[in-house]
Amino acid sequence: MTFSEDEFLQLSGLQHFAFCRRQWALIHIELQWSENWHTTDGELMHKRVHDSFDHECRGEKRITRGMYVHSYKLGISGQCDVVEFNQDESGVPIEGWDGFWQPYPIEYKRGKPLVSGDINADELQLCAQAMCLEEMLLCDIRCGYLFYGEARRRHEVVLSSSLRQTVRDFVNEMHELYRRGATPLCRPKKACGSCSLNELCLPKLMKKKSALTYMRNSSEDFA
Repeated sequence: MTFSEDEFLQLSGLQHFAFCRRQWALIHIELQWSENWHTTDGELMHKRVHDSFDHECRGEKRITRGMYVHSYKLGISGQCDVVEFNQDESGVPIEGWDGFWQPYPIEYKRGKPLVSGDINADELQLCAQAMCLEEMLLCDIRCGYLFYGEARRRHEVVLSSSLRQTVRDFVNEMHELYRRGATPLCRPKKACGSCSLNELCLPKLMKKKSALTYMRNSSEDFA
């Protein structure tokens, strides 16, 4: 199955979806958004990365910033913070460049790894970028890198078959929810307190009894 460009979803939404399906739907289906310190700081970090030189050469290495990528198979599109091309005979030819090149996506994050349960949302986003690059450039990408602002160092991510399958499963679910225009119910958790959409989502209300339940209980009291 392939998607048309009109059906493309935002690649960056995969991270929102992995963290909280309701958060993703509020942003990408209901088009709601609210800033807090975390989102503003993260946006500034990405702005600094993208405002640098678009293309840079360092010997046998080329660095491209703000590269747009897409996948007709996944039905997503977005922008890579950095794609590093290393000259490598096992790589692929790039139009306008001499030799063969192996690409590696690098994603910049402001703080610590974003993990929900046993799912690392940052790794999923990075893997989706690599899968887009593979489709566009007809290449194989074994790994990518996450750069965290607090640690100030790269973290290598092996793009395993299980990680790739999770990307496919999540993206398929995103497309289905988007097609239906369905916003999932909230599943309150500790991380809700730091979510910028907390006041729009109102997760605490999910812990309260519904009006229907209240009326049923009241009717039973008077029976």
